[in-house]
Amino acid sequence: MIIPGYGMAVAQAQHIVHEITKTLRDKGVNVRFGIHPVAGRMPGHMNVLLAEAKVPYDIVYEMDEINDDFPKVDVSVIIGANDIVNPSALTDPDGPIGGMPVLECWKGEVSIVLKRSMATGYAGVQNPLFFLDNTRMLFGDAGDTLDKVFKAL
Repeated sequence: MIIPGYGMAVAQAQHIVHEITKTLRDKGVNVRFGIHPVAGRMPGHMNVLLAEAKVPYDIVYEMDEINDDFPKVDVSVIIGANDIVNPSALTDPDGPIGGMPVLECWKGEVSIVLKRSMATGYAGVQNPLFFLDNTRMLFGDAGDTLDKVFKAL
């Protein structure tokens, strides 16, 4: 599962994401995208970027369509997203993002989070996802990091 966020937009990494997706699918990997409705700077921002990069729309799912699938997901790759994958939205009802629907990637086998740093997201709250045993952090510019991943594939 690939979960794009504002960091993908900033790095303009949607095209390398498409190349990685194509390569993985050619190898028989079931690649899907989980899209939060407010990821990025406006509703639909991630959908526009993925369409621009020619990611097949039939593998792009809205949060409500995909959240129940996370317990069956082997690997989630979160690209520059923070608040939209923050479990505290569900566990801290009085927090700044309390009650906000989120993509529940932590329910899968492994989450790999690509971020520049451990900085908080737009809401200014720490993300407990980053400290879970099944989360791996991959720091750097998403474009550069994904380019290295693509070359390794």
